[in-house]
Amino acid sequence: MNELEPQQVARIGANLDAVRGRIAAACQRVGRDPREVRLLPVSKTHPPQALLAAHAAGISRFGENRVQELVAKAELLDPALGIEFALIGPLQSNKAGRAVQWAVEFQALDSLKLAANLDRRLQALGRSLDVLVEVNTSGEPTKHGLAPQDVPGFAAELAAFDSLKMRGLMTVAVLSSDAEQVAGCFRALRELRDRLRDDQVAGSDWPELSMGMSGDFELAIEHGATCVRVGTAIFGARPPVKPA
Repeated sequence: MNELEPQQVARIGANLDAVRGRIAAACQRVGRDPREVRLLPVSKTHPPQALLAAHAAGISRFGENRVQELVAKAELLDPALGIEFALIGPLQSNKAGRAVQWAVEFQALDSLKLAANLDRRLQALGRSLDVLVEVNTSGEPTKHGLAPQDVPGFAAELAAFDSLKMRGLMTVAVLSSDAEQVAGCFRALRELRDRLRDDQVAGSDWPELSMGMSGDFELAIEHGATCVRVGTAIFGARPPVKPA
């Protein structure tokens, strides 16, 4: 792996400082403690050197959308660095084995069949996996995730899978310039989480609300986000995809 370029380290470090400052300001506006909000840098399509630059600025866990890319980066990086990965995109059952070998967190669970598959593989490895249920709060047919009304029943079934540690809910808000429409997605997720918590579903207090990305994470924080998934604001525009 090529050595880190000082300019890249400085640029990504400065971007991280700026994002952390925006997180703190959003928390201050609504009387929250910034320590309640976890920053998950999304490194998809960016090279391992970009992760190492962020690691130099204090980041130890990164979000990836695709299992193949997550595994490729994990295998390249020195385990002694302690870098971890969260899978935040959809997972096909035939890739579950690779996912449980490398990911410490999965934020896009929306299938009982997949839950059973993951649990079986985790049991064989003798380990557990932090899991968030993905919810389609915008109702867009092109988005992954469960409809909000289907989540309580689905979540109750997850209690049967001992290796899956239910941590909370995740959503991708509607892409819109209408802040109220975007905020509606965040409110819906928070209200759903509160119902699950009140009913003590699956024996979890559902502490995590993963919502908000580069374009809307401050609004998400103002509506209760505990994890924001930020890529472009940290790493810059995604590199162009090379033709096959």
